[in-house]
Amino acid sequence: MTDQRNKGLTDFAMASPFIEDCLSNGLRVVIEQMPHVKSAACGFLVRTGSRDETPSLAGVSHFLEHMCFKGTPHRTWHDINVEFDEMGSVYNAFTTKDRTFYYGWVRSGDVERQMALIADMMRSTLPPGEFDMEKKVILEEIAMANDQIEHLAYHLLHQKVFADSSMAWPVLGYETGIQALSRDAMHEYFARRYAPDNMMLIVAGNVDAAKTIAAAKRLCDHWAAEGVRTADGRQTPCFHAGTAVQRIERFRQQAVLLAFRAPSAQDRHDEEAEALAAILGGENSRFFWNIIQAGIAPRAGALRESYHDCGLMILYGLGEPENAEKLAEAMQREAIEITTKGVNEHEVQRVRNKRRTHLAAEAEAPFYRLVQIMEDVDYRGRPHTVEERLDRVNRVTAESIAACLERFPITGEGYFVSVGPRDWPPL
Repeated sequence: MTDQRNKGLTDFAMASPFIEDCLSNGLRVVIEQMPHVKSAACGFLVRTGSRDETPSLAGVSHFLEHMCFKGTPHRTWHDINVEFDEMGSVYNAFTTKDRTFYYGWVRSGDVERQMALIADMMRSTLPPGEFDMEKKVILEEIAMANDQIEHLAYHLLHQKVFADSSMAWPVLGYETGIQALSRDAMHEYFARRYAPDNMMLIVAGNVDAAKTIAAAKRLCDHWAAEGVRTADGRQTPCFHAGTAVQRIERFRQQAVLLAFRAPSAQDRHDEEAEALAAILGGENSRFFWNIIQAGIAPRAGALRESYHDCGLMILYGLGEPENAEKLAEAMQREAIEITTKGVNEHEVQRVRNKRRTHLAAEAEAPFYRLVQIMEDVDYRGRPHTVEERLDRVNRVTAESIAACLERFPITGEGYFVSVGPRDWPPL
């Protein structure tokens, strides 16, 4: 008789359109075959981000992402760039607080070559000659971010909300830390975090699964599993409430942010939080009609940030400094209104329809499916079909959004941030 505790997994395995394998060194391979398309995308997920850094290494994950394009035992940075272009690849990488992801999207016939190139990058030599040069690029990125009021306000918010946690510092790191960072320190981090049992290879598109797995074994099976697994070291950060003000006279606008706890990416109210953010502060939202169109501020919205173990709902606005009180009051008023009176079915249906359209369109493109699968595997333990994703969207109702708001209120105690030329509000 089947153990009922494992029945769900058994049913999934029988019905799953995904092909999965695990190499001897722990590298997980997840493939979705899309025979109706003529292209394929592949990517390596490294389960490391800024939250996995120590204070002295803040920003190393993002810097390392850049360095993986700078040279390998078999290719120079010039070779890497030329080969991407020879395949006509749509390629890039990104780093977040939770992860680093490298990807490429090519014609189906080139997917094995694309996989070989990115796999080689995962064993970068971190060329010493490129390290100091790329450090200047990172410092320029930090300087550019510091010239944007929205970035400064966003970073200040995370610094305060997640105080005493590695979630507090920005993905880019800080100027002084990056200046002091040595190649040896980066290499030691690289060796620990880029271990195959802390990584995944994900492929989506018109591919032969057996050939793809064989290629993965040929390219990656010799990688030594000597690193640190992400799951072994992370701690869920505490949410701190309060107020922070940063006066910066060179700006002409005031940024106002208000943050509250929100569902994590694996929470049962994950889709409800997305719908709530869209209804409150997305396109044609309540913020749009009652704040922007009312002339209170030219920019206002709601942003839901989700991580594997926590989340934030951020209400934000950017406007004239003398209107900061009106903007903050309007944002809070809309939060109270949606909490006490709820959302209406027309709003829910509009958001559902837009979400379904996006999912349907993304389901036809291997790159977008690649990113969806990556997120599902990383945050939810397994890949989800497009139908499963649509089902989660279809289950969102006015009542389920109200239940989400009851668990994760956006009124009362949160974290308020004000950045701009006004020293407001008084602390």
